[in-house]
Amino acid sequence: MKRLFLTIVGVFALGITASMACTNFIVGKDASADGSTIISYAADSYSLYGFLHFSPAADYPKGAMREVKDWDSGRPLGQIPQVEHTYSVVGNMNEHQLTIGETTWGGRAELWDTVGIDYGSLIYIALERCKTAREAIDCITSLVEEYGYASEGETFSIGDPNEVWIMDLIGKGPGRKGAVWVATRIPDDCICAHANQARITTINFKDKKNWRYSKDVVKFAREKGYFEGKDADFSFQAAYAPFDFSALYVCEARVWSFFRHFSDDMEQYFDYATGKNFLETGGKDAGKPMPLYIRPNRKVSVQEIKDCMRDQYEGTPLDITQGTDAGPWNTKLRYGSLTFKLDSTAYWYERPTATQQTAWSFVAQMRGYADPKAGGIFWFGVDDAATNVYVPMFCRINHVPECFAEGNGDLYNYSPTSAWWTFNIVANWAYTKYSRMKPEIVKVQQMLEEKFNAQIEGVDAQAAAMDDEDARRFLTNYSCAQADNTMIEWQNLGIYLMVKYLDGQERKEENGQFKRNAYGEPTGPNRPAFPESYLRTFKNEIAHE
Repeated sequence: MKRLFLTIVGVFALGITASMACTNFIVGKDASADGSTIISYAADSYSLYGFLHFSPAADYPKGAMREVKDWDSGRPLGQIPQVEHTYSVVGNMNEHQLTIGETTWGGRAELWDTVGIDYGSLIYIALERCKTAREAIDCITSLVEEYGYASEGETFSIGDPNEVWIMDLIGKGPGRKGAVWVATRIPDDCICAHANQARITTINFKDKKNWRYSKDVVKFAREKGYFEGKDADFSFQAAYAPFDFSALYVCEARVWSFFRHFSDDMEQYFDYATGKNFLETGGKDAGKPMPLYIRPNRKVSVQEIKDCMRDQYEGTPLDITQGTDAGPWNTKLRYGSLTFKLDSTAYWYERPTATQQTAWSFVAQMRGYADPKAGGIFWFGVDDAATNVYVPMFCRINHVPECFAEGNGDLYNYSPTSAWWTFNIVANWAYTKYSRMKPEIVKVQQMLEEKFNAQIEGVDAQAAAMDDEDARRFLTNYSCAQADNTMIEWQNLGIYLMVKYLDGQERKEENGQFKRNAYGEPTGPNRPAFPESYLRTFKNEIAHE
């Protein structure tokens, strides 16, 4: 296992929880190819089902209450007063194009609590009540101040058509309401990322326009013994989420891989991002940290962000599709957890952005330049991003497609009309012979996404020419039609791949059809042998050389 880093068991090992498994990318409006702001997110968990959240705009009487349930477990957390009017929400984007994503990083366990409002509910409450990123920051922080924070350490991506922010937040422990937090605006010409590790270090206390923070962010750290020194030297990450090996190799490496697509200067951070420096210094020094954000070497398109969500470290020493552990057909599947024991040593698998346990993911395109009647686009996909399709869901639609709807199947109940189940069937079949089947999946994936991309300008123009309600109906019908068509294409793809690769063989094709002999009968299949590189890994075990 040439690419696995190793540690002595018990020294640096940290368990990775199911909730600590997401990735966010952020693009400022002057860094994007079309002037939109962009936020991406992957909901990665073996316990999550992939559906598209939807809540319509609504009016409420005075005195109405809103129920709060823990987003991960469904555990009731209580009620809070409802506002008079809430905005419609599609996924993690509301009708005003406000978008919020997240990644969980845990941090100091003594600061966790189970009383208050959880991170997921904070997201959806803010989307229901706010129009801008700054309003959302105020909403989230005021809610935890009043009711408490019932989650672990969290990083939020918060954006609107004009600006994007990153916010790190953690509670104060049982018995203390509120949270310590810091938020900073990402410069318009920059990109940012976070992946289950707090990323904000020093704080510019003088820049009130682009920085926000809890009044006791430094004081509390001093009180708890997390920090000594001058305020100017204070690091939120070091105080509240100090590094261990997993925070680097499992988390920061994903940020590094994202940055490398848009920078010519990321190799200098490889030993930091993979935890090599951390191990060599016995955990004393991780080395020069990556910047919070970078200026990309070119304008970044929405399609490139979709492709980055599919990153599996290809072309790097961390490529999860290569090596003995990938098997003969370069599968990405790794069984068990990210770390395992063998003798007295702990081994770690790579953790890429695109992973098989993704329930759903999105690329939110917040378009300040678009006609308000069209608004933003919530590009939504289910299951593994490497083998999914991002379908355009306009943020002002009246309902979501049946294939993405909540209640259409669940984790334990198969539904033939569920996109999550349909994409899982294709992906899981492909994992058996990944290097053979993935190119065929990518061909259909690219065909569909290229078609969607080409249609958007025309859809915008049609919506702009309608009155508001007609535009909403038109965008709803369009979004649902694209989802329905994607389902048909993927069902057909699944049937094709099943027939072609049945029993580990490969059916011959001719002129786009499976080949038959002169009498109309199926011809014999190709029987692909193990690649030579794989055979050499167990040469000495072959029975009859």
